[in-house]
Amino acid sequence: MEIIAERITVTNKKVAQAMKERDIAPILELAKIQHQDGCDYIDVSIGPATKDGPELMPWLVEAIQNEVDSPLCLDTTNAAAMEAGLKVHKGKAIINSASGQTGRKEPMFELAAKYNAKIIALCMTDDGIPRDANERCMVAFDLISTAQAIGVQAPDMFLDPLILPVSVQQEQAMQSVESIRMFKELSDPPTKSTVGLSNIYNGCPPEVKPWMGGTFLALLVEAGLTTPITDPGDKELFEVYEKASKVLSGQSPDDGDGDKISKTLKILKAEDLFSASYLG
Repeated sequence: MEIIAERITVTNKKVAQAMKERDIAPILELAKIQHQDGCDYIDVSIGPATKDGPELMPWLVEAIQNEVDSPLCLDTTNAAAMEAGLKVHKGKAIINSASGQTGRKEPMFELAAKYNAKIIALCMTDDGIPRDANERCMVAFDLISTAQAIGVQAPDMFLDPLILPVSVQQEQAMQSVESIRMFKELSDPPTKSTVGLSNIYNGCPPEVKPWMGGTFLALLVEAGLTTPITDPGDKELFEVYEKASKVLSGQSPDDGDGDKISKTLKILKAEDLFSASYLG
Protein backbone atom coordinates (compact mmCIF):
# COMPACT_ATOMS: atom_id res chain seq x y z
CA MET A 1 0.00 0.00 0.00
CA GLU A 2 1.35 3.40 -1.04
CA ILE A 3 0.56 6.46 1.10
CA ILE A 4 0.15 10.09 0.07
CA ALA A 5 0.88 12.23 3.14
CA GLU A 6 -1.79 14.87 3.79
CA ARG A 7 -0.48 17.38 6.32
CA ILE A 8 0.97 20.17 4.14
CA THR A 9 -2.27 21.89 3.28
CA VAL A 10 -3.48 25.47 3.14
CA THR A 11 -6.49 24.42 5.24
CA ASN A 12 -4.07 24.13 8.19
CA LYS A 13 -3.82 27.64 9.67
CA LYS A 14 -0.13 27.32 10.53
CA VAL A 15 0.73 26.05 7.07
CA ALA A 16 -1.37 28.77 5.43
CA GLN A 17 0.42 31.44 7.46
CA ALA A 18 3.81 29.95 6.59
CA MET A 19 2.91 29.98 2.89
CA LYS A 20 1.72 33.58 3.10
CA GLU A 21 4.89 34.73 4.87
CA ARG A 22 7.18 32.48 2.78
CA ASP A 23 8.39 30.86 6.00
CA ILE A 24 9.57 27.46 4.83
CA ALA A 25 10.68 26.12 8.23
CA PRO A 26 7.33 24.72 9.52
CA ILE A 27 6.55 23.29 6.09
CA LEU A 28 9.91 21.53 5.88
CA GLU A 29 9.37 20.15 9.39
CA LEU A 30 6.10 18.54 8.29
CA ALA A 31 7.69 17.23 5.10
CA LYS A 32 10.55 15.60 7.02
CA ILE A 33 8.26 14.08 9.65
CA GLN A 34 5.96 12.55 7.03
CA HIS A 35 8.92 11.28 5.02
CA GLN A 36 10.35 9.63 8.14
CA ASP A 37 6.95 8.08 8.84
CA GLY A 38 7.21 6.23 5.55
CA CYS A 39 4.98 8.02 3.04
CA ASP A 40 5.46 7.45 -0.69
CA TYR A 41 4.33 10.92 -1.79
CA ILE A 42 3.90 14.22 0.04
CA ASP A 43 0.79 16.19 -0.85
CA VAL A 44 1.40 19.93 -1.17
CA SER A 45 -1.95 21.69 -1.20
CA ILE A 46 -2.14 25.42 -1.96
CA GLY A 47 -5.84 25.50 -2.84
CA PRO A 48 -6.96 27.86 -5.64
CA ALA A 49 -4.05 30.26 -4.96
CA THR A 50 -5.56 32.74 -7.41
CA LYS A 51 -3.15 35.59 -6.67
CA ASP A 52 0.32 34.07 -6.34
CA GLY A 53 -0.06 30.37 -7.19
CA PRO A 54 2.44 30.31 -10.10
CA GLU A 55 5.11 31.72 -7.78
CA LEU A 56 4.11 29.86 -4.61
CA MET A 57 3.99 26.31 -5.96
CA PRO A 58 7.53 26.16 -7.48
CA TRP A 59 8.92 27.81 -4.35
CA LEU A 60 7.41 25.03 -2.24
CA VAL A 61 8.40 22.23 -4.63
CA GLU A 62 12.05 23.27 -4.84
CA ALA A 63 12.38 23.96 -1.11
CA ILE A 64 10.85 20.63 -0.07
CA GLN A 65 12.72 18.52 -2.63
CA ASN A 66 16.02 20.16 -1.68
CA GLU A 67 15.53 18.70 1.81
CA VAL A 68 13.39 15.59 1.34
CA ASP A 69 13.98 12.86 -1.22
CA SER A 70 10.33 12.23 -2.03
CA PRO A 71 8.08 12.83 -5.03
CA LEU A 72 5.26 15.29 -4.42
CA CYS A 73 1.54 15.34 -5.05
CA LEU A 74 0.84 18.87 -6.29
CA ASP A 75 -2.60 19.90 -5.09
CA THR A 76 -4.26 22.96 -6.61
CA THR A 77 -7.12 23.88 -8.94
CA ASN A 78 -4.94 26.60 -10.48
CA ALA A 79 -3.60 25.15 -13.76
CA ALA A 80 -0.91 27.84 -14.08
CA ALA A 81 0.34 27.10 -10.57
CA MET A 82 0.25 23.38 -11.31
CA GLU A 83 2.39 23.78 -14.42
CA ALA A 84 4.86 26.04 -12.61
CA GLY A 85 5.32 23.33 -9.98
CA LEU A 86 5.65 20.54 -12.53
CA LYS A 87 8.40 22.46 -14.36
CA VAL A 88 10.72 22.33 -11.34
CA HIS A 89 9.65 19.00 -9.81
CA LYS A 90 12.33 16.29 -9.67
CA GLY A 91 11.01 12.85 -10.62
CA LYS A 92 7.44 11.84 -11.42
CA ALA A 93 4.90 14.03 -9.64
CA ILE A 94 1.21 13.42 -9.02
CA ILE A 95 -1.29 16.04 -10.19
CA ASN A 96 -4.11 16.47 -7.68
CA SER A 97 -6.48 16.60 -9.47
CA ALA A 98 -8.64 16.26 -12.57
CA SER A 99 -12.39 15.67 -12.51
CA GLY A 100 -15.39 15.55 -14.80
CA GLN A 101 -16.22 19.18 -13.97
CA THR A 102 -16.00 21.85 -16.63
CA GLY A 103 -12.41 23.04 -16.95
CA ARG A 104 -11.01 20.35 -14.64
CA LYS A 105 -10.61 17.46 -17.10
CA GLU A 106 -8.72 18.08 -20.34
CA PRO A 107 -6.37 20.83 -19.02
CA MET A 108 -5.10 18.69 -16.15
CA PHE A 109 -4.72 15.56 -18.29
CA GLU A 110 -2.81 17.63 -20.84
CA LEU A 111 -0.39 18.73 -18.12
CA ALA A 112 0.01 15.12 -17.00
CA ALA A 113 0.89 14.08 -20.56
CA LYS A 114 3.22 17.05 -21.13
CA TYR A 115 5.22 16.52 -17.92
CA ASN A 116 4.94 12.71 -17.67
CA ALA A 117 3.10 13.02 -14.36
CA LYS A 118 0.68 10.75 -12.59
CA ILE A 119 -2.77 12.17 -11.89
CA ILE A 120 -5.67 11.81 -9.46
CA ALA A 121 -9.08 11.82 -11.16
CA LEU A 122 -12.09 12.66 -9.00
CA CYS A 123 -15.41 11.00 -9.83
CA MET A 124 -17.33 14.26 -9.89
CA THR A 125 -19.13 16.23 -12.62
CA ASP A 126 -20.89 19.58 -12.77
CA ASP A 127 -23.87 17.75 -11.26
CA GLY A 128 -21.85 16.91 -8.14
CA ILE A 129 -20.83 13.59 -6.60
CA PRO A 130 -22.58 10.57 -8.17
CA ARG A 131 -25.27 8.79 -6.17
CA ASP A 132 -23.85 5.28 -6.15
CA ALA A 133 -21.02 3.03 -7.31
CA ASN A 134 -22.47 2.49 -10.78
CA GLU A 135 -22.70 6.22 -11.45
CA ARG A 136 -19.17 6.75 -10.11
CA CYS A 137 -17.91 4.10 -12.53
CA MET A 138 -19.63 5.84 -15.44
CA VAL A 139 -17.75 9.04 -14.59
CA ALA A 140 -14.54 7.08 -14.02
CA PHE A 141 -14.78 5.38 -17.42
CA ASP A 142 -15.22 8.77 -19.11
CA LEU A 143 -12.17 10.09 -17.25
CA ILE A 144 -10.07 7.08 -18.29
CA SER A 145 -11.17 7.43 -21.92
CA THR A 146 -10.37 11.15 -21.97
CA ALA A 147 -7.00 10.61 -20.33
CA GLN A 148 -5.95 7.87 -22.73
CA ALA A 149 -6.98 9.96 -25.75
CA ILE A 150 -4.69 12.72 -24.48
CA GLY A 151 -1.81 10.34 -23.78
CA VAL A 152 -2.15 9.47 -20.08
CA GLN A 153 -2.24 5.73 -19.48
CA ALA A 154 -4.39 3.97 -16.89
CA PRO A 155 -1.52 2.88 -14.58
CA ASP A 156 -0.63 6.56 -14.09
CA MET A 157 -4.15 7.40 -12.91
CA PHE A 158 -5.58 7.28 -9.39
CA LEU A 159 -9.38 7.15 -9.42
CA ASP A 160 -11.02 8.75 -6.38
CA PRO A 161 -14.69 7.88 -5.67
CA LEU A 162 -14.92 10.81 -3.23
CA ILE A 163 -15.62 9.81 0.36
CA LEU A 164 -18.48 11.48 2.20
CA PRO A 165 -18.63 11.73 6.03
CA VAL A 166 -20.38 8.80 7.68
CA SER A 167 -21.93 11.28 10.12
CA VAL A 168 -23.74 13.00 7.23
CA GLN A 169 -24.33 10.37 4.52
CA GLN A 170 -23.90 7.01 6.19
CA GLU A 171 -25.20 5.00 3.23
CA GLN A 172 -22.44 6.35 0.99
CA ALA A 173 -19.58 4.60 2.81
CA MET A 174 -20.08 1.23 1.17
CA GLN A 175 -20.87 2.83 -2.19
CA SER A 176 -17.32 4.17 -2.13
CA VAL A 177 -15.94 0.76 -1.17
CA GLU A 178 -17.85 -0.89 -4.00
CA SER A 179 -16.59 1.79 -6.38
CA ILE A 180 -12.99 0.89 -5.51
CA ARG A 181 -13.81 -2.76 -6.21
CA MET A 182 -15.37 -1.91 -9.58
CA PHE A 183 -12.62 0.50 -10.70
CA LYS A 184 -10.27 -2.47 -11.15
CA GLU A 185 -12.44 -3.76 -14.00
CA LEU A 186 -12.62 -0.54 -16.02
CA SER A 187 -9.29 -0.85 -17.82
CA ASP A 188 -6.55 -3.33 -18.60
CA PRO A 189 -4.06 -2.71 -17.11
CA PRO A 190 -6.08 -1.22 -14.25
CA THR A 191 -5.80 2.23 -12.77
CA LYS A 192 -4.69 2.85 -9.20
CA SER A 193 -7.15 4.28 -6.67
CA THR A 194 -7.09 6.78 -3.84
CA VAL A 195 -9.32 8.40 -1.23
CA GLY A 196 -9.06 11.28 1.21
CA LEU A 197 -9.39 8.97 4.20
CA SER A 198 -10.09 11.68 6.78
CA ASN A 199 -13.36 12.54 5.01
CA ILE A 200 -15.01 9.41 6.43
CA TYR A 201 -14.61 10.57 10.05
CA ASN A 202 -15.12 14.27 9.46
CA GLY A 203 -17.48 15.46 12.17
CA CYS A 204 -16.83 12.48 14.46
CA PRO A 205 -15.50 12.96 18.00
CA PRO A 206 -11.74 12.37 18.48
CA GLU A 207 -12.18 9.01 20.21
CA VAL A 208 -14.09 7.66 17.20
CA LYS A 209 -11.67 8.79 14.47
CA PRO A 210 -9.04 6.02 14.66
CA TRP A 211 -11.71 3.32 14.79
CA MET A 212 -13.67 4.77 11.91
CA GLY A 213 -10.61 5.60 9.81
CA GLY A 214 -8.72 2.38 10.46
CA THR A 215 -11.71 0.10 9.94
CA PHE A 216 -12.78 1.92 6.78
CA LEU A 217 -9.24 1.71 5.43
CA ALA A 218 -9.31 -2.06 5.94
CA LEU A 219 -12.56 -2.30 3.95
CA LEU A 220 -11.11 -0.16 1.16
CA VAL A 221 -7.84 -2.11 0.94
CA GLU A 222 -9.74 -5.39 0.87
CA ALA A 223 -11.70 -3.96 -2.09
CA GLY A 224 -8.48 -3.02 -3.90
CA LEU A 225 -7.51 0.49 -2.75
CA THR A 226 -3.87 1.18 -3.61
CA THR A 227 -3.07 4.62 -2.19
CA PRO A 228 -4.87 6.42 0.65
CA ILE A 229 -4.28 10.09 1.33
CA THR A 230 -3.75 10.19 5.07
CA ASP A 231 -1.30 10.94 7.87
CA PRO A 232 1.39 8.22 7.75
CA GLY A 233 2.28 8.99 11.36
CA ASP A 234 -1.19 8.27 12.77
CA LYS A 235 -0.11 5.17 14.68
CA GLU A 236 -3.46 4.61 16.40
CA LEU A 237 -5.35 4.60 13.09
CA PHE A 238 -2.93 2.15 11.50
CA GLU A 239 -3.05 -0.11 14.56
CA VAL A 240 -6.84 -0.26 14.16
CA TYR A 241 -6.36 -0.90 10.44
CA GLU A 242 -4.21 -3.96 11.19
CA LYS A 243 -6.76 -5.29 13.67
CA ALA A 244 -9.70 -4.62 11.33
CA SER A 245 -7.88 -6.41 8.50
CA LYS A 246 -7.65 -9.47 10.74
CA VAL A 247 -11.36 -9.28 11.54
CA LEU A 248 -12.23 -9.08 7.84
CA SER A 249 -10.09 -12.17 7.19
CA GLY A 250 -11.94 -14.11 9.92
CA GLN A 251 -9.40 -13.71 12.71
CA SER A 252 -9.82 -12.10 16.12
CA PRO A 253 -7.62 -9.28 17.47
CA ASP A 254 -5.35 -10.41 20.30
CA ASP A 255 -6.33 -7.61 22.69
CA GLY A 256 -10.12 -7.81 22.67
CA ASP A 257 -10.77 -4.82 20.41
CA GLY A 258 -12.89 -6.92 18.08
CA ASP A 259 -16.09 -5.56 19.63
CA LYS A 260 -15.24 -1.94 18.71
CA ILE A 261 -14.31 -2.99 15.21
CA SER A 262 -17.54 -4.98 14.83
CA LYS A 263 -19.57 -1.98 15.98
CA THR A 264 -17.72 0.25 13.51
CA LEU A 265 -18.29 -2.19 10.66
CA LYS A 266 -22.03 -2.16 11.39
CA ILE A 267 -22.02 1.65 11.20
CA LEU A 268 -20.05 1.70 7.94
CA LYS A 269 -22.31 -0.93 6.42
CA ALA A 270 -25.39 1.04 7.65
CA GLU A 271 -26.58 -1.96 9.65
CA ASP A 272 -26.79 0.30 12.73
CA LEU A 273 -27.66 4.01 12.69
CA PHE A 274 -24.66 6.29 13.21
CA SER A 275 -24.35 8.02 16.54
CA ALA A 276 -21.32 9.93 17.82
CA SER A 277 -21.44 7.70 20.92
CA TYR A 278 -21.87 4.39 19.06
CA LEU A 279 -18.73 2.90 20.68
CA GLY A 280 -20.45 3.13 24.07
